[in-house]
Amino acid sequence: MSRPVVTRFAPSPTGYLHIGGGRTALFNWLYARGRGGKFLLRIEDTDRERSTPEATAAILRGLTWLGLDWDGEPISQFARKDRHAEVAHQMLARNTAYKCFSTQEEIAAFRAEAEARGSYALFQSPWRDADPATHPDAPYVIRMRAPRTGETVIDDQVQGRVVIQNSSLDDMICLRSDGTPTYMLAVVVDDHDMGVTHVIRGDDHLNNAARQQMIYDAMGWEIPVWAHIPLIHGPDGKKLSKRHGATGVEEYQAMGYPAAGMRNYLTRLGWAHGDAEIFTTDEAVKMFDLSGIGRAPARLDFKKLENTCGHHISMMGDAALLHELTAFMAAAGLPALTEAQKHLLGRGLYTVKERAKTFHELLDKAHFMLTSRPIVADESAAKSLDTVSRGILKSLTPRLQNVSWTKDVLEPILNDVAAENGMGFGKLAAPLRAALAGRSATPSVFDMMLVIGQDETIARLNDASQ
Repeated sequence: MSRPVVTRFAPSPTGYLHIGGGRTALFNWLYARGRGGKFLLRIEDTDRERSTPEATAAILRGLTWLGLDWDGEPISQFARKDRHAEVAHQMLARNTAYKCFSTQEEIAAFRAEAEARGSYALFQSPWRDADPATHPDAPYVIRMRAPRTGETVIDDQVQGRVVIQNSSLDDMICLRSDGTPTYMLAVVVDDHDMGVTHVIRGDDHLNNAARQQMIYDAMGWEIPVWAHIPLIHGPDGKKLSKRHGATGVEEYQAMGYPAAGMRNYLTRLGWAHGDAEIFTTDEAVKMFDLSGIGRAPARLDFKKLENTCGHHISMMGDAALLHELTAFMAAAGLPALTEAQKHLLGRGLYTVKERAKTFHELLDKAHFMLTSRPIVADESAAKSLDTVSRGILKSLTPRLQNVSWTKDVLEPILNDVAAENGMGFGKLAAPLRAALAGRSATPSVFDMMLVIGQDETIARLNDASQ
């Protein structure tokens, strides 16, 4: 195919952006961006009863958080219903479709009769080859004139060569009696008009491809490259659902996963490139191809997701990390950071980002920067603040006055105090952690002292020694 690559993501706005939909969008985005092509967005809002503006907004938010930018404005499928009807009538003129006047009662009677015979038969309209002169003045649908013999072959980039017997395909309805298009027709017309060259979507649409390919053939249009990707399953191997935990993209944002980590993990979920596990988005764009997608359903693994996200948190620059952390807190409904807290985080993220796998963990480890005096020690830390320890802290604070606030200066001071009290530095560190952070598990004592500064360190030690 010599045309520039054009992919699309076409969600229905009936709810949130599912994590499986997010991965489908990501695969389309990666494929297009890696080939200098276009990634288009179409909102399939023809189901007017279930489609809502709120769901559309949620889909756009989810894609934006994932960092998947689309080319041009999102296209509304419903707004193109007249174009869909136009194509249905063009198929009539080409004799690749026909008017069917059969009523619902007649179709039901046909099926009941087939069932009584103990067989399942596709509905065969008596109007398929009827003389137009015999057409009544009555409502009708436009049906596809599907081939009755032979086979339809789908050359799929993921599933391989898929053969469907034409005898199993009925004359599907393309245009309803009220003039509205069916999903099958609308999808093909939209993909053709949008210039879509590659249809990359879930393999639950594989059966649709045979029927949709017939529409391409009926109109003499070029068939796109098909790539039907396996669905995402839960850890138990069953189709992903709420019982497995979060299924919506925005839920993962609120759970504290960084967008870059989610992109990395979702790219790797069902696709492989050698031994590559952790990679940047730029690297993924260069590496991604359809041949690397496996045929088996991918299983969501939260531990692997956390490990991947942990790598990306540690890889992020402090300014970018603080920016995304702020957006996460808003999405999770957490109180906004004060300017003072942002300032401390900007200075001290290096002390916590190496070991955090989510933003929730990061905030927990950064507690010493976000809390304010008086520091209230938790139950575990409070045990280290006994009478002896408080006395040691009280003797320490004068030595921290009027000294250069560097690790080279602070380290020997703390080691001397520990030695004078007949203990190793590890024993002294426990009450220091309790005083500075109110926790027993914290970053390095020296790192905390350097981040919060001399005045705040001394004030916290004075509070704890009372």
